[in-house]
Amino acid sequence: PLIAAVNGLALGGGLEVVLACDLRIAAENARFGAPEVTLGLIPGWGGTQRLSRELPWAVASRIVLTGQPLSAQEALQVGLINAVVPAPELMAEAGRWAEQLCACGPLAVRAAKRAMLEGRGLTLEQGLAVEQRLFNSLAYTSDVREGLAAFAEKRRPQFRAE
Repeated sequence: PLIAAVNGLALGGGLEVVLACDLRIAAENARFGAPEVTLGLIPGWGGTQRLSRELPWAVASRIVLTGQPLSAQEALQVGLINAVVPAPELMAEAGRWAEQLCACGPLAVRAAKRAMLEGRGLTLEQGLAVEQRLFNSLAYTSDVREGLAAFAEKRRPQFRAE
């Protein structure tokens, strides 16, 4: 998984990089937008496609069709980002999120992201089948045994991606 930590402007290609990330944290001063139409262009690195799939149509349309940016608080309200923190705390917060990810089973994190990505364009029934297949692929791994043992013993698991 990729974490975006935005401190300042994420406009045009910067917004498209943010959209390619899984988790998104912003400083209070951050701004997000796709100003390409004000230059006679359109977003060309995924902005039109990712925004319209991740956000309600009206929100994505405002960003793409008007070129007007969103504040960090607006981006949080519409679900473009996960959190807003004071600028001096941004990288420490991103580090805490990374630590949380790294404490999880790496095979499980990869499979969960894969299930989400693969299931995105499928029917619910097809998506559930993808999820079940990936779940089954993890069920008998060493990491699952370690995770269950650690839970029972009230300790942190030591995953080895096996």
